[in-house]
Amino acid sequence: MRLSEFIRQHVDRIVDEWEQFARTITPAAENMDRAALRDHAKAILLAAARDMTSAQTASEQVAKAKGEGPEKTPSLDEAGASHGELRHTVGFDLVQMTSEFRHLRACVIRLWVNSLESPDLAYFQDMIRFNEAIDEALAESTAAYAEQVNRSRDIFLAILGHDLRAPLQAVSMSTELLMRKTTLEGDALACANNIMRGARHMAVMVGDLLELVRSRLGKSLPIETAPMDLADATHAAIAQACAGNPECDPTVKVEGDTRGAWDAGRLAQLLQNLIGNALQHGLNKRDVTVTLTGEPDTVRLTVHNYGPPIPEDAIGTIFDPLVRRADEELGHPSTSLGLGLFIVKEVVTAHAGTIEVTSNEEDGTLFTVVLPRAL
Repeated sequence: MRLSEFIRQHVDRIVDEWEQFARTITPAAENMDRAALRDHAKAILLAAARDMTSAQTASEQVAKAKGEGPEKTPSLDEAGASHGELRHTVGFDLVQMTSEFRHLRACVIRLWVNSLESPDLAYFQDMIRFNEAIDEALAESTAAYAEQVNRSRDIFLAILGHDLRAPLQAVSMSTELLMRKTTLEGDALACANNIMRGARHMAVMVGDLLELVRSRLGKSLPIETAPMDLADATHAAIAQACAGNPECDPTVKVEGDTRGAWDAGRLAQLLQNLIGNALQHGLNKRDVTVTLTGEPDTVRLTVHNYGPPIPEDAIGTIFDPLVRRADEELGHPSTSLGLGLFIVKEVVTAHAGTIEVTSNEEDGTLFTVVLPRAL
């Protein structure tokens, strides 16, 4: 009997063995009923049997083995993906979920081989096709499981970031009220200022975290444009970056008309992150140059600093979230989450602009942002 026919005739017996194995996966399986334990097993097997009887050329077989073949079994993909999502929901870990497919493969082959009386060359082709189908279902299950893991993590981060805002605001407002109502001197004043700076910094980190989560959950960065002057925003961002830091003294150069219609709050984020990045990684905090150039339809912003160049292999990922510079890993830690440049890229994209970076030891590091004056 060909394997596809064997599966169709004995599918309930095979699913029984699937259920018995799934029941051993504890503690997740302890509270699962029979239907949950048998989840999608029958659909996966019958879809695999259908796939095995469909025509397949040698080139298609090679492509499928590489995961590059055309979708011939959408029902198999759907069943595998649904299985991965539900196993994540009930508490299976990734290793436990994939072990179900390992057992299913071994079970089907064992039962089928034991039923054969006279093996035929075609039977080996059946085994190959069956293994391809199970691998396809496994790949879909794993991808769906991983997507659920990522979504659960992002939702958790969103809740965490949202809930942190209230206590941070309470700390900030209480400290500000204390400084207004009470005359503080010496160490007491220094401590109050440290609390204020720390609360502001944490608020920025929480904001960046929420922007990351919004992006991962498929939501674009919201912006509300209004007429503004980028030069004014730049001076304000520098004043904030240098507050309490006497060594900070960037040079600002303005050429031409720097007015446009942008989201002032988002551009403040962009400027603070770019300037903060230059101050953090530059050799000299006074040797940072911010240049604004008004062009006919755009305004060009550049931020330049000298210091250790960004490695060439890191240029391509520097705007990715949670990526840290090499010097941060080697004894120069930062309190950032590695989201600053990611937020910069998101703000630029939301304004339909462009951003580029060049970096070498001789010329230093230069970030170039071009923003259209209006969307």
